[in-house]
Amino acid sequence: MNGTEDPSGQGPLTGLTVVSLEQAVSAPMCTRTLADLGARVIKIENPAGGDFARDYDDVVHGMAAHFVWLNRNKESVTLNLKSPSGLEVMHRLLAGADAFVTNLAPGATARLGLDAETLERRYPQLVTCEISGYGGGGPLSAKRAYDLLAQAESGACSITGLPGAPAKPGPPVADVCTGLYGVISILAALHSRGRTGHGAKIGVSLFDTMTELMGYALTWSRYTGEDMEPVGMGSPSVAPYSSYRTSDGQVVVLGTTNDREWQRLANELLDRADLATAEQYRRGPGRVANRAELDRAIGQWCARHTLAHIQKAADDAGIGNARYNTTTDVVGHPHLAARERWQEVDSPAGRVSTLLPPPDISGHPPILGPIPALGEHTDTVLRDLGLDEEAIQGLRSEGAIGDAYIGRVS
Repeated sequence: MNGTEDPSGQGPLTGLTVVSLEQAVSAPMCTRTLADLGARVIKIENPAGGDFARDYDDVVHGMAAHFVWLNRNKESVTLNLKSPSGLEVMHRLLAGADAFVTNLAPGATARLGLDAETLERRYPQLVTCEISGYGGGGPLSAKRAYDLLAQAESGACSITGLPGAPAKPGPPVADVCTGLYGVISILAALHSRGRTGHGAKIGVSLFDTMTELMGYALTWSRYTGEDMEPVGMGSPSVAPYSSYRTSDGQVVVLGTTNDREWQRLANELLDRADLATAEQYRRGPGRVANRAELDRAIGQWCARHTLAHIQKAADDAGIGNARYNTTTDVVGHPHLAARERWQEVDSPAGRVSTLLPPPDISGHPPILGPIPALGEHTDTVLRDLGLDEEAIQGLRSEGAIGDAYIGRVS
């Protein structure tokens, strides 16, 4: 870490309390980011199984990879919100919270009386952030939406893959980016609350996020009237910018983003002055129109050289380049290892690996708290609310909360 570290280990959001009613990826990404920055995140889960992402798979010592990825630093509280007593506890939590984050199915929060409008009247200081599939006021507003559905609906799949073979971008970018837009909006609303004393109602949808991420492609289509075609490992609007086989069986990715870089690639890497001076390749639109010819020339050159030779030559010429890696390649990536990006956190199944959060904030070392077991913090949080053991056991006997937490695996 750079700068003077806070010896207390607190993050820049220490002192903020976030209550979440979340599933899967988008809202958990939002709240994990807030928790990584020091906020206290109380994750409300159904006693009957909790966040369904807990059961996506069992590859991390019996836990699901999605859940391990997205839920460190959180406290898990089981509440049956269909129980009057459980809902009452929820309101006691919200009364002391700074923000409330949800991503339930359309209409679910309203049926529970936890919609933004109702909560604004009851807790005017509260910032609510409701993550939805399509936002309000449109013909799709009542539809369920998941990452793939939002990516398909927004056109992202149509510019990914190859012509006639569309594909979903691998990472869940609709979910992740929507969650991050939620973080940005919550922090902005909290900043505003510092001046006005009033919270805010935030709505952010997967569809609106994806159409924002599709911005250049949609702008291109709006002004050309044409569909943008996918080009595999490349960019529809930039050339040359693609992947090429090397003589030692690797795949190198080379990219140029402007005319000057193209000149350096043609002259200094390929030693092809004829390509550098050819009028049809002089400007970006011409290179895009003649992408196949340029890729063929670059591919032939790469096929005669090793990955190491190509990358050194590209670095020397100031040409962006990378090695095509698989996920297992990246797990052991030397750049991650040298910078100690893999760390360990506690979990119900023992210590597990996790990547450090991307931001490096001077004075605030990364916070890497445990991954919670289902309902692990229920009793502790209820005691914090002032409930005694008799009251807690009463809630348990009513089915308002889940079973008592037993303990972690050592």
